[in-house]
Amino acid sequence: MKIALLSNVNMDFVIRRLKEDFSVYEAEGYGNELGTLLNPSSSYHAFAPDITFLVEDLMELTGHELDPERAAEPVERWFSDLEGCIKTDVIYYISDAYLWGIELGAVHDTGRKAALEGIWQERLARCVREHANVRILPYRRLIEALGEERAFSLKMWYLGKILLSSEAQESLCRCIRHLAKVEGRTPKKVLLLDLDNTLWGGLAGEADHTPITLSEEKSGLAYKNLQRVLLQMQRQGVLLGIVSKNNAEDVQGILAHHPHMVLKPEHFAAQRINWEPKHENIAEIAKELNLGLDSFVFFDDHPAERALVKELLPQVEVPDFPERPEELAGAMVEIYRRFFEKAALTDEDGDKTRQYAANAERARLKSASGSFEAYLEQLHITLRRVEPASQVERLTQLVNKTNQFNLTTRRYTQAQILQTLEDESRRVYLYQAADRFGDSGVIAAVIVDLGGEIPEVEEFAMSCRVMGRNIEYAILEDVERDLLASGFERLRGSYLPTLKNKPVQGLYGQAGYHRVGEAPGGGAVYEIEIAKAPRRVYYVEREEGERGKER
Repeated sequence: MKIALLSNVNMDFVIRRLKEDFSVYEAEGYGNELGTLLNPSSSYHAFAPDITFLVEDLMELTGHELDPERAAEPVERWFSDLEGCIKTDVIYYISDAYLWGIELGAVHDTGRKAALEGIWQERLARCVREHANVRILPYRRLIEALGEERAFSLKMWYLGKILLSSEAQESLCRCIRHLAKVEGRTPKKVLLLDLDNTLWGGLAGEADHTPITLSEEKSGLAYKNLQRVLLQMQRQGVLLGIVSKNNAEDVQGILAHHPHMVLKPEHFAAQRINWEPKHENIAEIAKELNLGLDSFVFFDDHPAERALVKELLPQVEVPDFPERPEELAGAMVEIYRRFFEKAALTDEDGDKTRQYAANAERARLKSASGSFEAYLEQLHITLRRVEPASQVERLTQLVNKTNQFNLTTRRYTQAQILQTLEDESRRVYLYQAADRFGDSGVIAAVIVDLGGEIPEVEEFAMSCRVMGRNIEYAILEDVERDLLASGFERLRGSYLPTLKNKPVQGLYGQAGYHRVGEAPGGGAVYEIEIAKAPRRVYYVEREEGERGKER
């Protein structure tokens, strides 16, 4: 990965440290970061970084102007210039605001600092909203963690315009390394939690006169703060589950009625509260949620339970458990950053638990239906095509996270997705599905390469949570119709086998495509004459109201 660090203050030490892990652009001094970006002939553009980090000192940028109205002008000018040179194939991280300068100690108005920082924050937030490849670098958080006395150095500033202390520069290095790692990884999906001495202190139902430890004071507060962290994680798309050896009646009473429970039953996507071995319960939950075991993290206070899961389910991540309750919340923040943090959040991330709960309702309907066809008809599935450019983050998530239903399992950075959307020789299709149990959100993506003699499906990925409903046939047919209307008579697709995508091995053959060649790794190439496509069985209402049955 190639990165660039640009700033209006001296960052030479940080750049040297980052070179230990990345190929880093050698900035031509400091203070001309926008000039570097605006000049198409600059060495920065020749270097072509994947990620550009912009760390701005607000005091320098505003020329030490402490009047908010006058300070707003250089801030607006800086962002306007930046937005004029943002490239779609680069990820940009821009530092949030922390205003520091010796003269602030002589300002009588104690709200002035916050007002000046607010100007930058508001403009930065707007930039992030309007550009899918712009993110916020949490500069303020690392300064607050150290405190001003440890974070800044007037001596270093006077010697060489080095604003940050050595300790703060190391913190900035760690932050940049972490953000770069997050950009390049696939996050975990599910956090499975023990209950006794994990979500609360003590044992549920041990005795009527021995309540669990969960309150607003002492160690009870430590457990409650852990739950507050977990609730924030759940709201950002982390699926929570319970795996506990306990009496279900005792636990459900606590979950539903304890006055200090932050997490409620609806916050959990799956629960296994019984006396069965925990590794068996975890395997059952993976099957229920239709997720691979490598999507799971298991958090339990008992060393023997952790060791057994590590041994029998090596795909599951099992972090260490802290020694003291007061360390729980901080340990969970680290678990979030290590396994679950995403480069960007989508609207769908906050709705994940509801979506998986709806899947459980679908499973019950399936069991009660007389046949598979009757089940599909009763679902009342609707499918509509959505504009890919408006869902860049979700599109990137989908093609990178989906493993079981992925015909080629290619991976794309967000910069590559943005390039693909601009490429006239490729066509991107994105689909949203809903049924009687609710909206499943954006669930499938198809990328077709039009550059060859015959159009070819470069990527066909569909969320595992909607597998088993024949939606893929409706999607494939929609793509075929669109290409036929554009004058293309044939379509080609490949299946490239991986350890996880065997469920879609026969998709093209079942859809009426003919095998025409071999593909790498034991895969195959298929082709179809679109006008002669056979009937396919699916029960889907398209947006325009057309219902496809036995097509």
